Amino acid sequence: MNEKGVKTEAWYCSDDSIKGGFDKEFGVNITWDIPLLKGYHYRFFKNSSWKPSIFNGFFGLINLGVLIQLFREPKAVIVVHGWNYFTHFMVLMLGKLRGHTICLRNDMPLSHEFYKQGWKQKIKKIGLKYFLFPRVNKFFYIGYQNKLFYKSYNIDDTRLVSCPYAVDNERFGEQYKLLSPKISEIKHTMGIPAGDKIIIFSGKYIEKKRPLDLLQAFKNLNSPNCWLIMVGEGELRATMEAYIMQHSLKQVILTGFVNQSKIAEYYAIGNVFVMCSSLGENWGLSVNEAMNFDLPLLLSDLTGCSNDLVKEGNNGYVFKTGDVDALTIKLNEILLKNQLSWSTSSKSIIDDYDFNTIIKNLRPLL
Repeated sequence: MNEKGVKTEAWYCSDDSIKGGFDKEFGVNITWDIPLLKGYHYRFFKNSSWKPSIFNGFFGLINLGVLIQLFREPKAVIVVHGWNYFTHFMVLMLGKLRGHTICLRNDMPLSHEFYKQGWKQKIKKIGLKYFLFPRVNKFFYIGYQNKLFYKSYNIDDTRLVSCPYAVDNERFGEQYKLLSPKISEIKHTMGIPAGDKIIIFSGKYIEKKRPLDLLQAFKNLNSPNCWLIMVGEGELRATMEAYIMQHSLKQVILTGFVNQSKIAEYYAIGNVFVMCSSLGENWGLSVNEAMNFDLPLLLSDLTGCSNDLVKEGNNGYVFKTGDVDALTIKLNEILLKNQLSWSTSSKSIIDDYDFNTIIKNLRPLL
């Protein structure tokens, strides 16, 4: 944004992700190998929580310095990512008092809301509709289902701004060009014959991602010329390894955690990208990454981006979450029967989900 002339500063409530450390869901120590703090202005604010962590719920982030700076700052457009922490909630509640333009960017898909019941959900709906949302100027929706979520609260179209989830398409595009001539070489280093087909999964080995669904579908596919590479790590590894051993699945690779500078090699050799997630997968940014390598997609219907990034029968298919038989059938149609029309490619679709689109849509607010 700064490079495009939109003066931007990031306010951080925690350095948990920046400094790295033990990731509870990956189950390993993580240190990112690409720069996260270069090219823009930023501030870190002291966290005064008695249980400081982004993993400790609403009161895990209490940054009083943010609230003080909110009233010192000249009038600005302030984008708040969600309301799930005390700091974020208070900025949303108080920001308009100072004259700021308050923008909310939350990624909740409406399709997930139908599965939530109970008194907590009722209180949330009342709180959002009558207390929080009236204090927000603009709502940044990331995609179709997220827009429907806001519309379910009767948010007027004049307050809605398209702000799609995006990855660094330029960086991934450069890696795609660099790695495309080396596909056979990369396969050879992994012990995969040059002509074999590869299914790519990228994500944590946790319940939300449903990795066992894909293992079952791969077993059912039963093709000697297909491989499954599961890029990631997590608490379900032992269960997955037991399933692989029980069914003698020889052509499955569990990579362990792969950092950003290396993950492109796996996307480059893939023939289809699968995300079979359930509730909690509000978008699925790994899908964006894979599309920069022009991979066909096979996504569960609860993967938040499925309505936006899959053109049914063209660049992939959507299947009902948890339906292993449907997943198996679609894998067969893509890999073995070549039934996709490819009249709209993944690469052409993802070109519209980039930083330039975000900047273009935000400029009128400045």
